[in-house]
Amino acid sequence: MSLIHDSAIIDSRAELDSSVSVGPYAVIGAGVRVGPQTSIGAHCVIEGPVTIGRDNRFFPFCSIGAAPQDKKYANEPTLLQIGDSNTVREFVTINRGTAHGGGTTRVADDNWIMAYVHVAHDCQVGSHTVLANTTNLAGHVEIGDWVILGGYTGVHQFCKIGAHAMSAVGSVVLHDIPPFVMVSGNSAEAHGINTEGLRRRGYSAERIQALRRAYRTIYKSGLTLDQARKELRDSATLDPQMAPDLGLLVDFLDGVTRGIVR
Repeated sequence: MSLIHDSAIIDSRAELDSSVSVGPYAVIGAGVRVGPQTSIGAHCVIEGPVTIGRDNRFFPFCSIGAAPQDKKYANEPTLLQIGDSNTVREFVTINRGTAHGGGTTRVADDNWIMAYVHVAHDCQVGSHTVLANTTNLAGHVEIGDWVILGGYTGVHQFCKIGAHAMSAVGSVVLHDIPPFVMVSGNSAEAHGINTEGLRRRGYSAERIQALRRAYRTIYKSGLTLDQARKELRDSATLDPQMAPDLGLLVDFLDGVTRGIVR
């Protein structure tokens, strides 16, 4: 029995593994490469150049790999890369990159991307994230691993969101969110460490307590961002067990370009 519905339109220059299933009225263009065990739902449109890994599931009416929504885009050959084991729900849009933004939009592995999410040009999305319904990422946004963005979250272009961060429903993110931090509001403000998420991922009470101290250093001590970075570096030197977590925070703060949520 064929895994490709008779009504699907697949360009002869597309490359699909023999185990890929394609639903009714889906359209797959030239330059699309799809890995094993991936399913593409009814009415999905996938435009190349796009590479998609294995075990992904695209629900009906997705638009994947369309040209970026950028007035400067002039049909340059840009890319979209999607990894493995992603779930992409109904009406999600993920655009290719732009020449001036690095050329490639990337979505890594094991992400849960819910209905009506938009991932704009040149975004870099890590692994194990949850992007809840109607989350919108503007261009050039960077999302770390294990991030959770609540429904209706909007993220301004060029913002960075660190690993294990979380936003509440309806948040408007105009500045960078450091790793482990929870935010909410319009515009989003910091509200402590993502304690419950860290517990679910196996973080010990000692690690969480150390991250709470780091949060206080950044947000409650009255130090400037440069001073807070120095104190966190010193803390990492004194406590080798916490060095990886504190190092993740310091590395993120070193790369902040839009300031951090306050």
